[in-house]
Amino acid sequence: METDDSVDEFVEADKEALPGYCVECRDQAADLYCNQCNESFCEVCYGMIHRTGKRVKHTKKSYAAYIENIQNPKEELIPEEVLAMAVSMVHPSRSKYIPLRLHAEERKYLRLLEAALNVTEYTDKIDDMSHTSKAKRTVSQIKELCAVFTGLVLACDYKRGQELFTDRTFDENEEFFQTVFEIGRRHKIMNPEKMRSAYGKLMYLLADSMIPDVQDMLGFKCVAPIKTVHSFLKERSGLAILHEEIIVIATREIIPDGKSRNQIQAEIKRKEKSIEQLSRKYQSKTLTSDEIRHCLYSIGDNNAYLRGNRDPCEKMIHYLEKLFYPTKEDTFYSLSISAGAEGHRLSHDHETQYIYVNQTLKLWREILNEMFMLWMLADQDMLSMSNPYRLVHTGQGLNRVQACPQVSREMHRTLYRAQKKAGTWIGSSVIHLGDKNVPNSLMFIDKYNQVSRILSPICLALDKLDELTDNDGLKKYIEKKFGGVTECRKAILSDFFRGAFDGSGADNFYDAGSCIDGRLTSAWNWCSQIEQKTYFPVFLLTGFVGFDGGGWS
Repeated sequence: METDDSVDEFVEADKEALPGYCVECRDQAADLYCNQCNESFCEVCYGMIHRTGKRVKHTKKSYAAYIENIQNPKEELIPEEVLAMAVSMVHPSRSKYIPLRLHAEERKYLRLLEAALNVTEYTDKIDDMSHTSKAKRTVSQIKELCAVFTGLVLACDYKRGQELFTDRTFDENEEFFQTVFEIGRRHKIMNPEKMRSAYGKLMYLLADSMIPDVQDMLGFKCVAPIKTVHSFLKERSGLAILHEEIIVIATREIIPDGKSRNQIQAEIKRKEKSIEQLSRKYQSKTLTSDEIRHCLYSIGDNNAYLRGNRDPCEKMIHYLEKLFYPTKEDTFYSLSISAGAEGHRLSHDHETQYIYVNQTLKLWREILNEMFMLWMLADQDMLSMSNPYRLVHTGQGLNRVQACPQVSREMHRTLYRAQKKAGTWIGSSVIHLGDKNVPNSLMFIDKYNQVSRILSPICLALDKLDELTDNDGLKKYIEKKFGGVTECRKAILSDFFRGAFDGSGADNFYDAGSCIDGRLTSAWNWCSQIEQKTYFPVFLLTGFVGFDGGGWS
C-alpha cells in the first residue's frame, strides 16, 4: 500500500523536529506552544511533560495562535470570522478519512467480490501450523481467488471479461484487481454491518500479499490506497469546496423526529439548493457537477453514520445525568457494586460508579466520532510491509497477533482528550492492542463497532416505553411490576450501569477489570444475560429482538 514515508519509517532519535511538528515525538503536528519552554508540542506530549514539577505552572496557547501572532502581530479575528473558520475547517480534516460512496459500476464488482470471498477457504488453509511453505500456499490461494473472480466477471459480462482477461496474465491485470479489492475495503468502512465474514478473509489475504516473499512470487501488488473524498477532490483541484460554509447544510442529515411535514420539506429544499449551488460554482473540466454531488453525498453518509453510532452514547449519557445524581444515592436504584457479588469484579460506591460509567460513555463517544479515521489507520497498520504478524494461541483459538502503531497512537490521543475533559479518571488507562486480548487492528475495529449494537437497542426500548402505556393492559402491567414508566426506566438503567460496567466478562480474573477494552467486554457480558432480567418482557414488548443488529419486529 502506498503511504507516506512517515508511516513506515522510524524517526531517528537525534533528528530535529520539522517546523510545525512536536519537538518531543517529532511525528505529530504541533497543537500547543509553551510560553515558558518556547517549544511546540502535540497535545499528548504537552500533557505528559507538563503534568508534574514546576512545568505544571507553565502557560500555553494554541500553535495556530502562535504562528498567527508571528505573521500578523496586530491583526485580530472578530468572533464571526473565528466561527466561520471553525465551521469551514471541519470538513477538510474529516474528509481525508471519509470513503467515497460506491457508484453503480463499482457495486457490480462488489457483489462479485463478495461471491468470490464467500466460497474461498483462505484463512482455514493459510492460518495453521503446517510445515509446508506458507508463501507458496498464500500465492496459490490468492491466485485461486483471482481466478474465481475472473470467472464471475466473464459470466456476468462476457464482453468486459474478454477485454480484461483474453491473453493476459494476473500481473497484467494488476490495476483491475487493486481496484476491486479497494472497492471491498471502502464499502466495508461505510457499511460496518456488511461483509461480516468476507471482510476478514479479504484483509488477511491482502496482508499476506504485502509480505515481500509472497509479492515476489505473486508478481503483482493487490493493495491500492482507499479512495476518499479528500483524495478525489485533490486529484481534480476541487478542495476549495470543503471550505464553503454552506457545505454544512448540503451534507447534514435531515431528521424528521418532532418536525412537521412543511419543516421537513423546507429543510430538504434548502439542502438540495445548497448542493446545486456548490455543484454549479465548482464544476470544471476536471470536476463535473455529478462528481461534486457524489462527494457531498459521501460526506452526508458519514454524518448519518455518526448519528447512528455516536448518538446512542449521547442518549445514554443524557439518561444517566437526568435520572441519577452523582452525590445523591437512591436506595432502590443505587449504582454501587461490590467485587464478588452478582458477578461483579470491581468495587465502587454510588458516586464512583456514576463517574466511571459517565467517563466510559464519553470515551466511547470520542472513539466513535473518530471511527472512520481509526478504520483508515487500522487498514494501514494491517497492510504495512514493515509490520509483520505472528500466529499465536490467544486462548480464543489461533489468531494473528500484529502491532498497531498508528491506531495505538491515535487511541492514546483520544484517551488523553477524554481524560482531560473528565478531570479525574477512574480505572485503568491501559489500551490493549497487538496482544492476546486484542490481537490486531481488525479485532480492534470489530470490537468498537459493537458499541452502537449494544446501546441502540437499549435506547430504542427506553424511548418506546411511553408508547406501551397507550394500551391500558400494558400500562397496568408496568405500574404493578415497576411502579410506572419512570421507575421502569430507572430499573433498566440502574442494572445496566451496574452490570455492564463491573469489570466482568473475561476468561480469568487478571484479564478482567477497568482497562479501556475491558469496559466493552463487561457490556457484552451483560448483553448475554438479558434474557434472565426481570424487565426482559418489557424489552420484548417494545419490539426488541437482539443486540446483533437484527432490527425491530
